[in-house]
Amino acid sequence: MPQPPAATLDAVRRFNRLYTRRIGVLQEGLLGSPFSLTEVRVLYELAHRKRTVATDLVRELGLDAGYVSRMLRGFQRRRLIARTRTEEDARQSLIVLTPAGRKALAPLEQKSRTEVAVLLGGVPEAARPRLLAAMSTIEELLGGGGGAAEERGAVVLRQHQPGDIGWVVHRHGALYSGERGYDAEFEALVAQIGADFLRRFDPQGERCWMAERDGEILGSVFLVRRSKTVAQLRLLLVEPAARGLGLGRKLVEECVRFARQKGYRKIVLWTQNDLDAARHVYRQAGFRVTEEKKHHSFGHDLVAETWELDLRKTG
Repeated sequence: MPQPPAATLDAVRRFNRLYTRRIGVLQEGLLGSPFSLTEVRVLYELAHRKRTVATDLVRELGLDAGYVSRMLRGFQRRRLIARTRTEEDARQSLIVLTPAGRKALAPLEQKSRTEVAVLLGGVPEAARPRLLAAMSTIEELLGGGGGAAEERGAVVLRQHQPGDIGWVVHRHGALYSGERGYDAEFEALVAQIGADFLRRFDPQGERCWMAERDGEILGSVFLVRRSKTVAQLRLLLVEPAARGLGLGRKLVEECVRFARQKGYRKIVLWTQNDLDAARHVYRQAGFRVTEEKKHHSFGHDLVAETWELDLRKTG
């Protein structure tokens, strides 16, 4: 593989210098502690794994085996860890944090969260989705996606709760303004749809699903009644940091499953022809465009599309 251009190498090194300075890893003791960055990372891994042996740390953290062995001996002398022989291989020891080890790590984890909160405090709220999306992209392209996925919980879909519709309005307004340049007319439309849903909500034939992971909302979608036989899919949204996970597909599939269960014969939806990611999801789910119409809305000249899914021909 040819070496990247010098300008590319310099840009990556510049980012590394900025990031390491901002998160404080150049300090002699991380977060004002007596531990180095590597030592804190090893303690973190031990705290969040069910079964760990030294070779796991060497392999997954990319550390020298001798260095890890010396570090663990130091932890053991300070009574931060304990070792027990494994039944599978008497030559290896399971390593666990002792109560003293967990006590040493707890304030560091809390201080780390506080420092990240301070760091994000300097980023406007409307720009934070871009920051998270950029971090997710770096993580994915540099091969860190697997390890990060192990640290996060599964994405779950739940029904709406008090406050969720306000979140839907806020995120639609912020994202479509930042990414598409839509004006306040669009946010007003979403607010009206949300208000109508709450006033007329029929739990026997309607749903709002919120996608959530570890308490963080990542997306949403609505299915509302148009008639006894027709349902409408509305307000599909996936947060930038969660794109690429198949979440849009999962939300639409849940709408289709529910609509079929409730006896609807057709699902319709209304979107714009430049929303390529959403249109790809709809097409994969079996929806087809039935109508196109030019209009001027949300501060732009747009082409609206009506899509339909005949549930009698699918599934």
